Amino acid sequence: MQTFERDLRLEMLNSLLTTPHRKLEQVADVHKEMVGMDPIFYGHLAVWYQRSGDVRDHKEVFVGNLLASDLPEHRDAGFVLLQELPPYQVARVVDFLKTLRGKLPRSARTAVTRYLRKREADPAFFDRAALRQRKAMKHLYASLHIPPGARADAVLFKDTPPPDSLAHVIKAVAKAETPAEQARLIVEHNLPFTIAVGAVSKLTPTLLVALINAMSPQEVINNLASLKKRGALDHKEVKALIDQKIERAATSDRVSAYKARVASEVADLDAETQARLEKVTDEQVKKRGRITKSTALLVDKSSSMENAIELGKRLGALISGIAEGGLTAYAFDTAPYPVKAKGDTLGDWERAFGHIRAGGATSVGCALEAMRLRKEAVEQIILVTDEEENTSPYFADAYEAYQRDLSVAPNVIIVRVGNASTWVEQKLQEKRVQVDTFRFEGDYYSLPNLVPLLARPSRLELLLEILDTPLPERDDK
Repeated sequence: MQTFERDLRLEMLNSLLTTPHRKLEQVADVHKEMVGMDPIFYGHLAVWYQRSGDVRDHKEVFVGNLLASDLPEHRDAGFVLLQELPPYQVARVVDFLKTLRGKLPRSARTAVTRYLRKREADPAFFDRAALRQRKAMKHLYASLHIPPGARADAVLFKDTPPPDSLAHVIKAVAKAETPAEQARLIVEHNLPFTIAVGAVSKLTPTLLVALINAMSPQEVINNLASLKKRGALDHKEVKALIDQKIERAATSDRVSAYKARVASEVADLDAETQARLEKVTDEQVKKRGRITKSTALLVDKSSSMENAIELGKRLGALISGIAEGGLTAYAFDTAPYPVKAKGDTLGDWERAFGHIRAGGATSVGCALEAMRLRKEAVEQIILVTDEEENTSPYFADAYEAYQRDLSVAPNVIIVRVGNASTWVEQKLQEKRVQVDTFRFEGDYYSLPNLVPLLARPSRLELLLEILDTPLPERDDK
């Protein structure tokens, strides 16, 4: 039992650091094993992750597995959680159940029927869902053989939308003779950017203002590259409006923590806009918790560890702003290289790692030995490495000396990269050191999921927090 409690639960938490990008089969097996071996923990983890996690693929698998569970309380929780998803994710839950679970339980069909009927009962709610995610909505009705209501049938299947529908307004936008008339319709009906932009032949500053006004902060971030391509950032007034939306994203509850940072990289933006986006990421990450323990970030820079260096930069930027107990950073091969960033943005950490290159043999313990000699005591060590150490001082030996001389016993979190071994972990376990390991597969969208693991005094406290998360109950029985 002890092996399961450590390995399988940790493996489940570890899997949350991966982003399958719609390839749900990559994480489905781990979810299936957990729900089979420890359904109680799995149910609470599913609900906790809906509230605390970022990766949509995991959320979909959680909801699907809850709906297919043998436990009534799981099915009820899955029913409630499904109601909170956008249509495209509900469609993906249905497809997951059909393809990877091999069945569509009655509970799932009931949940989807309730989902669609609730939207049909509110024409404004339905119109916006049908406009933004027409394909997903049609898929839900058709694949589950749910008869659509009259309005749903007219909008989705007969293409004869009633005059008071948003689908009808889109047709009017396309037919409008002037940009001013198009802008009026967009503002009046709060039309989404991705739909409205396809209905206009030419984007004028007036139209851009109308479109951006109708966008949420997350939509602005998601579409920055498209907005830049269409000249939105070259117009002073339009760019000021975009800046306002980005500023609001910092405090919004509906913004992905890492998408802002990724957007700043792919859209080739000016330095001012990049700084705003980095601030969004920093503020969103802070909502996930504060790291009160003094922390050391040790990054492997030996041969072939380019990915560890890149991950080290991003981890430094991610956690430095929330490391209230202080953050000490080193890169290492067979010698330790102190890394001192002048701020907590990704740019600051890029510059701090600027002259560090991968190469040389590996002494994972040399940075910790340097910390011992410099009397740099910490309560937590994050080790980014493949664990392939081949030169002394070895990490487990250095840890023993560090613990003895500084009278501390920091817990160790190993973030594995590349073709990793388990050497360092095994040696630490032999010395009864608290060590947790996580596998990083190179997708930075999932990095904010690491924050709750670092912000808790121990893995046990995180597990207790998950188990204390209540399962939602249906209110329609």
